Amino acid sequence: MTMMRLPTGLLLATALLLCSAVSAQASDDLRFPAQVQQGSLVVGKVPAGSRVTYRDRNLRVSGYGTVVLGIGRDEAGPVRIDVRRPDGRQDTASIAITPRDWPVEHVNGVPPATVNPPPAIAERIRREQAQVTEARVRDDDRVDFGNGFIRPVEGRISGRFGRARSYNGQPGAPHSGMDIAAPTGTPVKAPAAGVITFARPDLYLTGGTVLLDHGHGISSNFLHLSRIDVKPGDRVQQGQVLGAVGATGRATGPHLHWGMNWFDVRIDPQLVLER
Repeated sequence: MTMMRLPTGLLLATALLLCSAVSAQASDDLRFPAQVQQGSLVVGKVPAGSRVTYRDRNLRVSGYGTVVLGIGRDEAGPVRIDVRRPDGRQDTASIAITPRDWPVEHVNGVPPATVNPPPAIAERIRREQAQVTEARVRDDDRVDFGNGFIRPVEGRISGRFGRARSYNGQPGAPHSGMDIAAPTGTPVKAPAAGVITFARPDLYLTGGTVLLDHGHGISSNFLHLSRIDVKPGDRVQQGQVLGAVGATGRATGPHLHWGMNWFDVRIDPQLVLER
């Protein structure tokens, strides 16, 4: 059988047309992981211009169709994400949640007044935590979180996210971030670009405290700092020095506590690094 040979230019044009059609079809798909662990940061893809909701919250959608959400420490799942496409069609993405073990960490030698503070100190803690919480409601249309994260400081991991904690033998709240042991004065670098939304040197529990917003409700917090080199409103780049490791606030030794949030949902920095 005789095969007809097409001109090279026609073959190239046909190939480009087919590739364009495939790309257009792929960009219209919903892309979410099938399953994630408790404490994960989830980054998904939807058609640009879609309306996306998760647990009655409207998620911000970037111009490229990127959406992000956080999975809490105790989330059982599966979680459901509802998507209304620009043409009005409705879709649903479901993500299974893998449970994790949460061993108890015993932290001894903590000053008793920080474990059971008197009423006046308790009120101060409440006011300070309310200020931190307010800084986390920010929802900027920036995707600094999308360019990857680096460790803010090198050192031994001395405390892991999510583990139940006992302070001087008294049960406390689960650990909300990653502790990295390092000498006092070690520079703390921005794990990703963002905008400083909070910076105070003297919070009762967390001492020198900095919050860095990465966009779409994703933020990092850096606690127990001995020095702060930034102020609210500063735009910082990945790797820029924010301050220095210390042992201020409720701390038994010099280390950096690096926590991450999606609004009020705490997520695990180690899982974010592993992405």
